[in-house]
Amino acid sequence: MTSTAPATAPAEAPLPSQARKPSGARGFREDLPADLSASVAVFLIALPLSLGIALATGAPLQAGLVAAAAGGLVAGRLGGAPLQVSGPAAGLTVVTAELIQRYGWRTTCAITVLAGCCQLGLAFLRTARSALMVSPAIVHGMLGGIGVTIALAQLHIVLGGTPQSSAVANVIGLPAQLADPQPAALVVSALTLCVLLGWNRLPGRVGRALRKVPAALAAVASATAFAALAGLALPRVELPSWSSHALPELPEGPVLGLIAAVLTITLVGSVESLLSSVATDKLIAAERGTDRPPRADLDRELRGQGAANIVSGLLGGLPITGVAVRSVANVKSGAVSRKSAMFHGLWVVLAAGLLVPVLDLIPLAALAALVMAVGIQMVSITHLRTVSRHREVLVYATTIAAVVLGGVLEGVAVGIAVAVALALRRLARTRITSGEEAHVHRITVRGQLTFLAVPRLSRVLNQVPHGGHAVVELDGSFMDHAAYETLHDWQESHLAHGGSLELTGRGGAAFSGAAAGAPRTRSGWDEGAGGDLSGPAAADDHRAVGGRGGHQCCRPWTPWRNHCDHRAAQSAQTAEPGPDEAAASAGEGSPVALRTVPGAPGVPRGAAADTGRRPGAGQLASGISAFQRDTAPHVREELARLAREGQRPSQLFLTCADSRLVTSMITASGPGDLFTVRNVGNLVPLPGAESGDDSVAAAIEYAVDVLQVSSITVCGHSGCGAMQALLGSRPGDPATPLTRWLRHGLPSLERMGSRHHPWARISGRLPADAVEQLCLTNVVQQLEHLRAHESVARRLAEGTLELHGMYFHVGEAQAYLLSPGEDFFDCRVFDTVGQNA
Repeated sequence: MTSTAPATAPAEAPLPSQARKPSGARGFREDLPADLSASVAVFLIALPLSLGIALATGAPLQAGLVAAAAGGLVAGRLGGAPLQVSGPAAGLTVVTAELIQRYGWRTTCAITVLAGCCQLGLAFLRTARSALMVSPAIVHGMLGGIGVTIALAQLHIVLGGTPQSSAVANVIGLPAQLADPQPAALVVSALTLCVLLGWNRLPGRVGRALRKVPAALAAVASATAFAALAGLALPRVELPSWSSHALPELPEGPVLGLIAAVLTITLVGSVESLLSSVATDKLIAAERGTDRPPRADLDRELRGQGAANIVSGLLGGLPITGVAVRSVANVKSGAVSRKSAMFHGLWVVLAAGLLVPVLDLIPLAALAALVMAVGIQMVSITHLRTVSRHREVLVYATTIAAVVLGGVLEGVAVGIAVAVALALRRLARTRITSGEEAHVHRITVRGQLTFLAVPRLSRVLNQVPHGGHAVVELDGSFMDHAAYETLHDWQESHLAHGGSLELTGRGGAAFSGAAAGAPRTRSGWDEGAGGDLSGPAAADDHRAVGGRGGHQCCRPWTPWRNHCDHRAAQSAQTAEPGPDEAAASAGEGSPVALRTVPGAPGVPRGAAADTGRRPGAGQLASGISAFQRDTAPHVREELARLAREGQRPSQLFLTCADSRLVTSMITASGPGDLFTVRNVGNLVPLPGAESGDDSVAAAIEYAVDVLQVSSITVCGHSGCGAMQALLGSRPGDPATPLTRWLRHGLPSLERMGSRHHPWARISGRLPADAVEQLCLTNVVQQLEHLRAHESVARRLAEGTLELHGMYFHVGEAQAYLLSPGEDFFDCRVFDTVGQNA
């Protein structure tokens, strides 16, 4: 009888690339009302900010309007972030002000053009995402330092004075300015700040209606109306005739200084624009469902920023970057395409030509108060908490101080130097402690053992009396040649003088099975690859524990490290079956009787009970024999306790069925620690989508509700065959059990191909290929599936359960843990787990 596949097999889900949005005239008409409305809201914010930033830099005020128009029309059309709005930004205020003071306005315009050309070059080299690979503490320290400098300068204008040429000079001149403020400017500035800070807190129905007007516009408009009605004599905006507008000239000045200026504008503008792009993507993902524009193309965005800077510089405008404040307003106002940014640029052009009499009424103190508030907001408490959590406060604070005292380029250089020094210190830091208890001298070494620690190590070792018993615990993964020689020479000297010695790893597991004080062979101390305390020689005998294998949880894997040799030897032995094997083969059909495994208590070691088995069965029996002989005596007491008390695992560990993934080895766990679920591809089917297979859901429910685990870990790995099969799947593939199961991985494939979700990467580098990208993305997606299970969602809401993502690179033998939240580059990052985590 011929069986057929069920006719009701679910159809293949379409891939993200198969989805299409409305296009052409129909799409334009559908998007136009939302984009027009959003563009007006952004224009009302951009107009006063552009004038305020121009005032803060010392540039002609219309240069801010030129930059806003160029950012909207050029960057809006050519950029890669559809909803990002570009224009003059506070992040470049300090740099631009310094250039204007040093080279003049027209040369600064030429520098802006050259910086735009550099951005185009970086974009064509596709380095946009690499430009973001800088410590977030440095980036936000730079922005914080710029904010402090802006606030100090604008405070003088708020008080009715004139800012000085540097932040230090502004601080020095502040007491005199505070002693003699101008009352009219102070009142207008105070009114501006009060309206700015309180506008979004207006209560009631009237407040909701008024809040539709941007706070920045309301603050400047209120201050302008008050100054006009009160007849206050204040410096006001003066927009000169466009016929006398200054255009760029050929740069004049020292070549190295001009190059540094171009690179500074390029660096700061590019980083701020790209950070704003990924921040806009995050906001879109949080605000909207599936109806979103595509994620930012960072290389295209850098091209758009470069083109906009060229146009702005040629037309006598300020440097341009992506502006987070305007982009947030654009998203929250309902923009759906890049047309909103372009319309905003058009409104700026019209305002520059038609609203000059109205703009001339704005007091400079109101614009200064607005920009000062923006500068203060650039020193973010949220960023300070983030860098504190990652122990990078020193980098953050040093960068802020260096930017304020020396300038942006100098501050970034100092920040990078401090970050590198801090990283090297953490890498080279070694803690060596010693103590004596019950006539046992215990020496503990934490961290990597390098030549830098040799003097301290030698001093501590020489404090051990010649005839004493010493225990040296090495808790690290690397030992260089100098440290090895020091330790080896001391060992030989100590043993020669009648002393005894135990060398242990983390947790006190001995590195050698020899008795304390027995002479040690060189093989037990071989540096191996970069200082592993056991070389290949130690693995030849499965009873000798070498290097990190000396840790008790790794002892069973000592013979496994040479499993290829065992297989080869077994193949040679089975090539010519002996008479006993032939006799056993003749009786394969007889019932199988339970037999004691060789190596178990009461069975001689030499008893060969595995004869007559097939190669696979023989290998299995050999492994069981080794367990009974070498491992069972050590774990029998613990297993007996677990049998009496029952299992109380701390976490549910859900991982792939791949044979290279040994959970107990990579987590240093033992019996009773992990409640493990393994399947092809470490998949977590969504509730109701299990297609008749509830095994994973049942395990989750049992672990969460019955065992009361405190955490769940989803662990993927490199080179996953399931992910390779998922990448190679086609809609017409036959519905086999494997393809039906892999349907639960389709959301991961869609997530990887979508620009609407943060993508995943390993800290410090990009994914090696599409398979690794999917392996990483799959971990993130399966964590989302976990949250959909009722028991998991309930425990998460109670705060009694944690979810963790993990990735194990098989070839590197390196584990990575998924960091909470997203990084500053819109990525879910898997961080390296160090030896001292």
